[in-house]
Amino acid sequence: MPAIKRIKTTYPGVFYIEGTSPATGKPEKIFYIRYRRGGKMTEEKAGRQFQDYMTPARASRIRADRIEGKSLSRKETREVAAEIKWTVDRLWQEYIGPKPDTKGFRTDRYRYIKFLQSPFGAKEPQAIAQIDTHRLRITLSKTLSPKTVKNVLELLERIVNFGTKKGLCAGLGFKIEMPKVNNLRTEDLSPEQIADLLRAIDEDHDIQAANLMKLALVTGMRRGELFKLQWQHIDFDKGFIHIIGPKGGKDQTIPLNQAARDILENHPRDNNSAYVFPGRGGKQRTEMRRPIDRIRKAAGLPKDFRPLHGLRHTYASMLASSGQVDLYTLQKLLTHKTGAMTQRYAHLRDDTLRRASDLAGDLIGQAVNGKPLRIANLKE
Repeated sequence: MPAIKRIKTTYPGVFYIEGTSPATGKPEKIFYIRYRRGGKMTEEKAGRQFQDYMTPARASRIRADRIEGKSLSRKETREVAAEIKWTVDRLWQEYIGPKPDTKGFRTDRYRYIKFLQSPFGAKEPQAIAQIDTHRLRITLSKTLSPKTVKNVLELLERIVNFGTKKGLCAGLGFKIEMPKVNNLRTEDLSPEQIADLLRAIDEDHDIQAANLMKLALVTGMRRGELFKLQWQHIDFDKGFIHIIGPKGGKDQTIPLNQAARDILENHPRDNNSAYVFPGRGGKQRTEMRRPIDRIRKAAGLPKDFRPLHGLRHTYASMLASSGQVDLYTLQKLLTHKTGAMTQRYAHLRDDTLRRASDLAGDLIGQAVNGKPLRIANLKE
């Protein structure tokens, strides 16, 4: 095999080879450093261009730290790791080290301290038996929802996977059994509740929240899609809304119905922002919880009703139960990637078909009893 070509950079002791990204398959530079410390020449990999965000400058700084003894080489790190007892507690500290103080991080920290530290903190991953995770799952299931139990067990899995990926410890040696979670929660509103909601929306002073909720109801768009929506994505002439970067990944187009058109044509525009519902400083909005929750309370809706998510389900339920929209069309309107998610509304259409079938039976019965069969009452 031909020798791999080493390409020098402008930084002393830093070079790279042309490789391929394992994630994308595209060309990627792999940086290496050479340095002498204690009379011994060492060559080691510094990192990949995209996967590790490595640059010649960063590689040069790593090289300087190695020479000055501020950091250990990869080989030395592995040797030290072999001597250290990498308990779950120690792995957790290493895992959270570079993470920012976000809501997700705070949730993970609470779950670790509350549920994982006591049973597993002092153990090395290879010392954890499958029966240990089974017992924890059973114990937590007595007081927590299946989804929360799954999140706790997944956190343990992430911590151990982090350690094995970094070469710090062996894995669990088994697959953690997760509780079954039913995420197919379908929220719906009665006609009376919809009327109460629309009244509360019209009476609220926040036009942004009011129109966003109305648009969710008449289009079935997701919360994130509404926040991302820009004026350039709305084709008033052809009557379409272009949904960019939806949950399914591929850009989608849905019809701009008359109700949505009326909302958008009368919605105030911020000349300093491209977004229909701009956030602070004209940037993309990330949340609108307070005004939406205020409207939910004013409408007297249940506390567990998730307004934007629920309005999408209400939109879908109304169409499915009308008996005039097939599930394939509903799938396209909801921009579901496959028909599996749309199937949750199948029972509503079945109910409509059943009522139509019962009506046919009643009409035939009337004809048998000498009464005329009113064909005109049957809708196509």
